[in-house]
Amino acid sequence: PAAPRQWLPSSLEPAGFPLILIPLSLSYLRRRHYNPSTPVFHLTPPLLLASSVIGIISGFDNFLYSYGLNFIPVSTSSVLIAAQLAFTAIFAFFIVKQKFTPFSVNAVALLTVGAAMLALHASGDRPAGVSAAGYWKGFVLTVGAAVLYGLMLPLVELAFDMAVRETVTFTVLMEVQFVMGFFATGFCAIGMVFNKDFQAIPREAAEYGLGETKYYLVLMAAVIFFQCFFVGALGVISCANTLLAGIIIAALIPVIEVLAFIFLHEKFSSEKGVALVLSLWGLASYSYGEYTQLKQKKKEQQTTPALTVI
Repeated sequence: PAAPRQWLPSSLEPAGFPLILIPLSLSYLRRRHYNPSTPVFHLTPPLLLASSVIGIISGFDNFLYSYGLNFIPVSTSSVLIAAQLAFTAIFAFFIVKQKFTPFSVNAVALLTVGAAMLALHASGDRPAGVSAAGYWKGFVLTVGAAVLYGLMLPLVELAFDMAVRETVTFTVLMEVQFVMGFFATGFCAIGMVFNKDFQAIPREAAEYGLGETKYYLVLMAAVIFFQCFFVGALGVISCANTLLAGIIIAALIPVIEVLAFIFLHEKFSSEKGVALVLSLWGLASYSYGEYTQLKQKKKEQQTTPALTVI
C-alpha cells in the first residue's frame, strides 16, 4: 500500500469509545437509585441502526482524512477540512431542511475560493518526497473527507429528529456515541488487520524519537481528546443544530494552522494565509448570520402580544 500507516491514525479517533462506559455506568447507577426498574439502555431500534450506519461512515471518513495527511501538510489539510462547513450547509439543506441565508451562501463561496487557492498552489506546498500526483491524491482524499463529514453531521441531526429531539437525554447521547465509536473502530480495526498495522505498532514505538513510553502516551492522549471532541459535537447538534457544530469545528482551523507552524515547522505561504483569511471570513459570516437571526427572533417574541385566556 502507498501509505502503510493510515489505519492506526484512523482508529485513534473512535477507539476511545469504551471510555463512554464510565459516564454511562454512573448515569445508570443514579437512575437505578431513584428507579430500580430503569432499563440499562435507552436507544430505540431505529436510533441504534442509524448510529451503527453513521459509525461506519465515520470510520471511512477517518480513513480518508488520515490517508490524505500522508501527502499534504497538516496546515493545508486543516484549511481543506474547513470546506466541511460548506458541505454541512448543503447537506443540511436537503436532509434536515436547514434554510439558507445570505450569510451562509457567502460563507460557502468564501470556503470554495479558499480551497481553490490551495489547489492552484499545489506545486509549492508539497512535503519533501511527495510527488505532484501524490499531493493531488492527498488533496482529493482530504476534500472527500470534508464532504463525508459534511454529510455525517446532518445525518446525526436527522437521527435525533426521528427519535424526537426532546427525548435525546445525556444518557441517550452517550449511547449514540458509544455505538458510533464501536462500529467506527471495528471498521478501522479490520483495515489494521489486513494492513498488518498491529504488528507495526511495537516497532514504531521502539523507533519513536521521544521514547517508547511517550509514544503510547501520545496515542492515549489522542484517543481521549477525540472522544471529548465527538461528544461535544453530538451535544451541540442535539441542543442546537448541525450548522452550529460545523461553525465550532471550523473555529479550530486557526489553532491548527498556528500549531503546525510552531511545532511541525511547516511553511506558511501567502496563498495559505489568504485561504485561511477567507475561511475565517466564512466562519464570521456564518456566526454573524446566526447572531442576527437569534436577535430577530428575540425581538419578535418581545413584540408579540400575549394571548389572554378567558
